[in-house]
Amino acid sequence: MQIPPSIPRHPVVCFGEVLWDLLPSGPQPGGAPMNVAYHLHKLGRHPAMISRTGNDERGRRLLEILQNKGVSTGYIQEDETVPTGIVNAQQHANGDMSYEIVAPAAWDHIAADEGNLAVVAQAEYFVFGSLACRHPASRETLFRLLEKARRKVLDINLRAPHFDRPLIESLLQQADVLKLNTDELELVSGWYSLPAVTEARIAYLRERFSIPTVVLTRGAEGAILDMNGETYSHPGYKTAVVDTVGSGDAFLAATISMMLDNAAPADMLDFANRLAATITTYKGACPDYDIKEAESLKRIIHT
Repeated sequence: MQIPPSIPRHPVVCFGEVLWDLLPSGPQPGGAPMNVAYHLHKLGRHPAMISRTGNDERGRRLLEILQNKGVSTGYIQEDETVPTGIVNAQQHANGDMSYEIVAPAAWDHIAADEGNLAVVAQAEYFVFGSLACRHPASRETLFRLLEKARRKVLDINLRAPHFDRPLIESLLQQADVLKLNTDELELVSGWYSLPAVTEARIAYLRERFSIPTVVLTRGAEGAILDMNGETYSHPGYKTAVVDTVGSGDAFLAATISMMLDNAAPADMLDFANRLAATITTYKGACPDYDIKEAESLKRIIHT
């Protein structure tokens, strides 16, 4: 499609939920695609975020915070009737989180328009997840945008009960890059009765759905990257964990940023692990941090 001259170019576009995580420590802006956009901005990648908030105080505050953090809000729509999304979050003793994703939420009603179709068409990478498909309105918009996207990054983000196997398979068929965690790999592998060997499970998904790049995050155990049939692993970095909220999103942002630079796979995996580990030392998904902290983490760990 013809790109209107008024549409600025963004190398990465993220689509889906923007909301408030109501954490034990207090409310924090959140939503996986928004978190990815935030960390991409911290990495100097000038992403665009496509979403929707309500015409309410929570929505106005969320937009103000995003603007103050430097995240573009030009493609975040305003809903006159549906409120800004919220998530009730609970932290467990091991640091992991559980979530109640409240409905209705404005991000369920993202509409396709000339602006967001155009900004997706010119981007190098388009990031999306399964949660934004829980309502037909945003799901229809997502599949329209996928028709325009060049390289499609699926952050599978399985949140029961907001997905089913046919939906996930339709999204997997779209993906050029797939990011998932160990619990998600376990669930999806069960659909196909796959063996317990992690690398074999990843290879099966890569081949069945023709996905060139698969990234598996393993929490404190690091990550595995399968790129063009070659497998790379990293043990991760040990930190004093405050919470794990947003660490996977930071990992994905770092991976995409390195892909934009055509980095070597091993370097890509190392940097993504460093940034994810850094984020676990903060509260919330979008903390104010300096990217140099990830570099310092590497120096400390390896001396």
